[in-house]
Amino acid sequence: MLDINLLRKNLDDVVAALATRGVQFDTERFNQLEAKRKAVQVETENLQARRNTVSKLIGQLKSKGEDASKEMAESKDIPQQLNELEKQLSAIQHEMHDWLSGIPNTPHASVPVGDSEEQNVEVYRWVPGTDDPDAVPTPFEFEVKDHVALGEGIGLDFESARKIAGSRFMMLKGPIAKLHRALAQFMLDVQTEKHGYTECYTPYIANSSTLFGTGQLPKFKDDMFWVTKGGQNHTDEDEGPAEDLYLISTSEITLTGSVRDEILNTTDLPLRLTAHSPCFRSEAGSGGRDTRGIIRQHQFDKVEMVQIVHPEKSYEALDEMVEHAKTILQSLGLPYRVVSLCTGDMGFSAAKTYDLEVWLPAQNTWREISSVSNCEAFQARRLQARFRPEKGRPEFVHTLNGSGLAVGRALVAVLENYQQADGSVVVPEVLRPYMGGKERLVPNT
Repeated sequence: MLDINLLRKNLDDVVAALATRGVQFDTERFNQLEAKRKAVQVETENLQARRNTVSKLIGQLKSKGEDASKEMAESKDIPQQLNELEKQLSAIQHEMHDWLSGIPNTPHASVPVGDSEEQNVEVYRWVPGTDDPDAVPTPFEFEVKDHVALGEGIGLDFESARKIAGSRFMMLKGPIAKLHRALAQFMLDVQTEKHGYTECYTPYIANSSTLFGTGQLPKFKDDMFWVTKGGQNHTDEDEGPAEDLYLISTSEITLTGSVRDEILNTTDLPLRLTAHSPCFRSEAGSGGRDTRGIIRQHQFDKVEMVQIVHPEKSYEALDEMVEHAKTILQSLGLPYRVVSLCTGDMGFSAAKTYDLEVWLPAQNTWREISSVSNCEAFQARRLQARFRPEKGRPEFVHTLNGSGLAVGRALVAVLENYQQADGSVVVPEVLRPYMGGKERLVPNT
């Protein structure tokens, strides 16, 4: 959520910043709502002052033995008038809140300006065996197979998944299932043991309040899977009236949402949290993109990194989290690059985002495998997540999130980059302890 005080003080700057994201902020609507709010507040203050004046006047008249019936009648009407003004103010504030909840975050000044991913800026590239910052991975000496052709021989099963749940789901069996699990376990171990994150196991279902707080609602409701509990009108004696529930699209939702309505101590910061979870996305607007294989699925796994930090430390934390994602890719020996997303390609809640893109030989291109974002106070304001400084009133924390990594896409990258001419796949050395020492996955014949 945008800072209402910033809008009031620096409206032109906010409008200009949002314009770089392709968002036209309705200044006329904002000014009209602000004028209404101010008018109601002035009327309320005047009426409160009149109430005090009348109260004193009644006391003075009574002390003199004079008639105060007119003043008493006026005094009796004032509470109802104040109540009506309170309703008017609440309606104006709700309208402002609901409108602003659909406006994205303003980009940081360092974010490159652009309309689409074509204007993203590459800032780093790593290809094993070379220090050339412009290097492209060496082509294979044989005709490469894509991850589907490679995976089907070691347990990738789309037909069973389609029978169970429909398209854009997968079932993994045998060696490929173990490789998928090994990737997730390796990522968790690195993030917890090397980078100091606290491992969490979170709910896979979140309520609408949490989803609003992290920015998924209301804008991305149609991209979520909705669930019901005991019917739409279900109530629980311990939980109160039912609230809309959704399958999480990332554990960023639950990890960041864990500090909703909290006031943390300065000594609590930074919080570094990680979780391995399935992620569910209906992706209503994705059309026919990436329908082959497991690049774009309705259900996929991800190891998420979240940091809750002091506002003065958030850009330091952003750089740190990018390094944490890079560590995984380099440990796996996978070629990758880091790009700074332009204003028109960033996510709704982000003030600045770096994408890490891994090389996929079968597509002969780079594909996103991690997105690391600093949301500054945008999510915290929606979540009412604050910290108590040594002096002064509580302030909003800054929240950051990033993939460390997307497990399914890492699986794709390992299969394609480690494939051999005979169709087998070499297991990256760092994963072999998780694979019972196995060095190669050989397809069934």
